[in-house]
Amino acid sequence: MDFKKIFIPGVKPTSIGGQAVMDGVMMRGPDRMALAMRLPGGDVYLRTEKQKPPGRWRKIPLVRGVVSFVQSLATGMGTLMDSADILERYLPEEETEEPTRFENWLNDRFGPRAAWNVMLTISVILAIAITVLGFVIFPTWAVNWLGAFIHSDIALNLIEGIFRILLFLLYIVAIRRMDDVDTMFRYHGAEHKSIHTFESGLELVPENARQFPTLHPRCGTSFLMFVMIVSLLLFSFLGWPSLGMRIASRILLIPVIAGISYELLRWAGRSDNVIVRWLSVPGLLFQKITTAEPEDSQVEIAMTALKAVLVDPDAPDVDGVVGEEDSDVDGVPPEYEEGQDE
Repeated sequence: MDFKKIFIPGVKPTSIGGQAVMDGVMMRGPDRMALAMRLPGGDVYLRTEKQKPPGRWRKIPLVRGVVSFVQSLATGMGTLMDSADILERYLPEEETEEPTRFENWLNDRFGPRAAWNVMLTISVILAIAITVLGFVIFPTWAVNWLGAFIHSDIALNLIEGIFRILLFLLYIVAIRRMDDVDTMFRYHGAEHKSIHTFESGLELVPENARQFPTLHPRCGTSFLMFVMIVSLLLFSFLGWPSLGMRIASRILLIPVIAGISYELLRWAGRSDNVIVRWLSVPGLLFQKITTAEPEDSQVEIAMTALKAVLVDPDAPDVDGVVGEEDSDVDGVPPEYEEGQDE
């Protein structure tokens, strides 16, 4: 692994970050969020939305990690659902799917906007429940029988932690075989290349992005790997009590683990020393699974989203299809160039 291409000397780290979605990228800047997508016909869809200023919790270590984790989960799920909805909206009529009975019932009873919020809430709750069940409760239950043969608390916690990490990696490798997920991982790589280009002070064009790797030290997937490792170390201090006590402790300590992992990720993203580099290795290796080399057209979409959050605070929001004739990079209206920070 070439650290010099990942921890690039002389760059100015940015607070801008994002995520890959269905056929596109979401970027979040200081005062707004942007979603850029490549529609089925090849057109570019762009939507921007002003964000509320961050609260005081942003200055409180550990607490900011927990709040950021919850907000990122809700925003990530919402944006992912939005991207799927937008793609369906622009599909040819014969390829669209009819709403389910449950969706029709929600729309009739609460209206489209409220129905969407209900669906988002249900999706977030289900995502949290499945994650806790599959990657928190199941691993400690699955290795519980080893307590009859292994009498070292540290060894048992170590086995549980390693099993949890392997289970998570197997899950990611399995879903990567899906075409939609593989495309999303390419957009994930495009997002990282765009951020590297911006942090290096280069013009936001695909040609400049080609020289950069798809790995980035502040990636959210690195945060997940930090969570796995921090949980392994933290649980080792709790011994090996009964199964019920272990399940309860692991659930109750989720906020603490999220807070510590967030601080480690911030440190890793803003520092460049031997310790930070080696602490970042697990997350960077994980990114080799969750990112892939993108095409220039995918990098263009990521740069469209990035440019859209680099505008003046008073710039108007955009929502809809934007034509290439109105942009020098797919989908970025001319007025967006005025606020670009290079």
